[in-house]
Amino acid sequence: MDYFSILVVDDEVDFLETLVKRLQKRNIDTVGVTSGEKALETMVNKRFDVVILDIKMPGGMDGIETLREIKRHQPLAEVILLTGHGSVETSIEGMKMGAFDYLLKPIKLEDLMVKLGEAFEKKDLQEQKIRKARIKELIRFPGRVFQQEKEE
Repeated sequence: MDYFSILVVDDEVDFLETLVKRLQKRNIDTVGVTSGEKALETMVNKRFDVVILDIKMPGGMDGIETLREIKRHQPLAEVILLTGHGSVETSIEGMKMGAFDYLLKPIKLEDLMVKLGEAFEKKDLQEQKIRKARIKELIRFPGRVFQQEKEE
């Protein structure tokens, strides 16, 4: 896998710390937070390629509400939902809202690594398509690009 950054959002502190450490041991830039609110605060200052998001979190924002806000602020960030057996329907709802996929807790690290690789590849392809579209636009309408820079 190429270099990429991950945000882990889970209210279970032991699980969160263990997962962050295990990913960092694999030289993956990983940040962990314990709530949806903290996730959004963290995302203001840093872009993440993939977010691992627990659906069931107490407090102000649950996982689905957090997903909605993540997709609003960083639409290209891929989100992998973590869920218990009773929340599979909620995970499917999350996928309809733009989540990449979901995993059932307890997760196996090997399964998570596969999902992370797939999510990163999807994000990378989307970014490549956007770059190509911008290049095509520059070639077709060179004056438009300079005009936009002046307006900004």
